[in-house]
Amino acid sequence: MRLAWREAFLAFRRAPVLSILSITTIAFSLFAFGLFGLVALNIRRQLSQLEERVEIRAFVVDGTNAEATSAALGDIASFPEVLSVKLVSPEEALLRARRELGEFSDVFEAGILPASIDVKLKEGYRDPATVSAVAGRIKNYDFIDDVRFGEEWVQKLYRIRNIATIAGAVLGLAFAGVAVIIIGSTIRMAVLARAREISIMRVVGATNGFIRSPFLIEGLLKGTLGGLLALLLTWLANSLIGKFVFSAEFFDPKYAVAGVAAGALIGLLGSAFSVGRHLREV
Repeated sequence: MRLAWREAFLAFRRAPVLSILSITTIAFSLFAFGLFGLVALNIRRQLSQLEERVEIRAFVVDGTNAEATSAALGDIASFPEVLSVKLVSPEEALLRARRELGEFSDVFEAGILPASIDVKLKEGYRDPATVSAVAGRIKNYDFIDDVRFGEEWVQKLYRIRNIATIAGAVLGLAFAGVAVIIIGSTIRMAVLARAREISIMRVVGATNGFIRSPFLIEGLLKGTLGGLLALLLTWLANSLIGKFVFSAEFFDPKYAVAGVAAGALIGLLGSAFSVGRHLREV
């Protein structure tokens, strides 16, 4: 194994240009995939922030006694889908309307807005079917006059989320496939450049495992370096976007490590495939 590592490092010294080309190709292939992942991550974040605004508002009939309202608040808060529940008095509703619709503040007068129960749902329970079901359960209370949750808006948001998820998965697989093909071709070039060396090793009786080892290690190292370079480029791109365009979220450390590991794995598998194919041909 020590000999295999030494041969792998010697390969870098014997063909530095080809090694740099391989690392750069891996880096830019993973960088393109990383940029796409960054865009998908931030789109998902924006959609999640929009989903946090999904809210059920149940309007209370005037004259409802406080005991019934308090009991309902406790009951609704116990629903497994509910994150928080709040009673909004007519005065608070008026202030909120004037604040949110400032240019129409003169339209609102005291006493024209009813009290309401505002319900926010937990993450994972904001799809149209769940929101509608919870709204239906709240509407069953006798003192609830009407329930609103922006049904059409919730459906559109959920549809956009599903489209973004499917499109992201399809495009992500496409980017990954292109990256694997490009990286495999690059490693194939590196193997072909040492075809004479492989032939001589076969002639002197070297086993396939002995021949493969340095190439596998070399592919692993190139993939790791390419992954690190791609991560650096993605971070720089994210910083520039955050500085000049808008604030963008970067990958969690675990995803960053997974990206570098993916580069190492691609380099290893690309080398294994290319060397195995060449060994079958010689």
